[in-house]
Amino acid sequence: MIKRDIQKELHALLKEYPVVAILGPRQAGKTTLAKTLAAYQYCNLEDPENRLLASDDPKAFFSQFKKSVILDEIQRVPLLLSYIQTIVDQKNKNGQFVLTGSHQLDLTEAMVQSLAGRVGILNLLPFSINELRKVGIEYKNFQDYVHKGFLPRIYDQKQRPLQAYSNYYRTYVERDVRQIINLKEQSIFESFMKLLAGRVGQVISYSSLAKDVGVDAKTVRNWLSLLEASFLVYKLSPYFENFGKRYIKSPKYYFTEVGLLSFLLGIQATHQLTRDPLVGHIFENLVVMECVKTQINQGHQPNMYFFKDSNGNEIDLILKKGRKLKCFEIKASSTYHSSFSKNLNKIKQINTNIKKVGLIYNGQSRKLSNNIELIHFKKAANQI
Repeated sequence: MIKRDIQKELHALLKEYPVVAILGPRQAGKTTLAKTLAAYQYCNLEDPENRLLASDDPKAFFSQFKKSVILDEIQRVPLLLSYIQTIVDQKNKNGQFVLTGSHQLDLTEAMVQSLAGRVGILNLLPFSINELRKVGIEYKNFQDYVHKGFLPRIYDQKQRPLQAYSNYYRTYVERDVRQIINLKEQSIFESFMKLLAGRVGQVISYSSLAKDVGVDAKTVRNWLSLLEASFLVYKLSPYFENFGKRYIKSPKYYFTEVGLLSFLLGIQATHQLTRDPLVGHIFENLVVMECVKTQINQGHQPNMYFFKDSNGNEIDLILKKGRKLKCFEIKASSTYHSSFSKNLNKIKQINTNIKKVGLIYNGQSRKLSNNIELIHFKKAANQI
């Protein structure tokens, strides 16, 4: 089993809250992470018998547990949350329950109503480059990371990536999301997902995407919100403080699992990536999500943005810490070109709060004489 970087934060939350909820996309390793808590009893609510007892007689259901318990897939029986509130208030003890769930939107809303102030929330995403490296799994080229992706089962069960992501999409993405949005026409949703993949890392135009899918812009916004709430995509918002008034206000979207993005783009082998017209955006997806995973694994909400204005000034990734900013360009190239520094040099003149500027790329890490740092993509997470 590959140890998760987020385990330290899990143990910290268990000392601070009576309930800890581990949320995240399907197959990210939530159950495996919860089961590292050897002293806890375990109950899977996907099991029909467990679910029936929990639904029909919650008091009898809870009476079978003599110590702290893991309730896996809690969204299957959300009414249990009210009973959990009563139990934790009576016992007044931290670390009583660990809950896991895949549907963030419904589950979070239910927790806000029933467990406000009693629950610490942990978001778990698929493996990171750093987690794989710790167990000796490391690839020289970014194409291998993109094609294979980061789903735990691919590494635990030695699954073939193409078949694994095909099954993942059909089994979880289509089933879960289409159930939530109550969409009967499968082809419309599949078209939406592929068109969204084709716009990865680009400033989104809701009306343009809606026109291509054949729905209205409001529907596209709702679908994107649901994909974000289900941890399937990550929304990167534009940064605007102290950058003038002519900034672009629409966000960018990245796929939480870059392997799923590769599948949706029809990439079947690593050599196809270098010739793909979206290779720069795919590489950007990989880098951005590595930074997101690092912040989440440290127990922080990602404080990340991009910047673009109508004058052509653009920065791919901005990390904010207090009032200070770190600004990065992201390029798939393995060779540095002076043109890559153009926007970085401009941005230093526009905003005085910038602490660091750098280029994350596929080449050797080093520092230039103009104080621009070149960072190999596998070290991008070290910038957090």
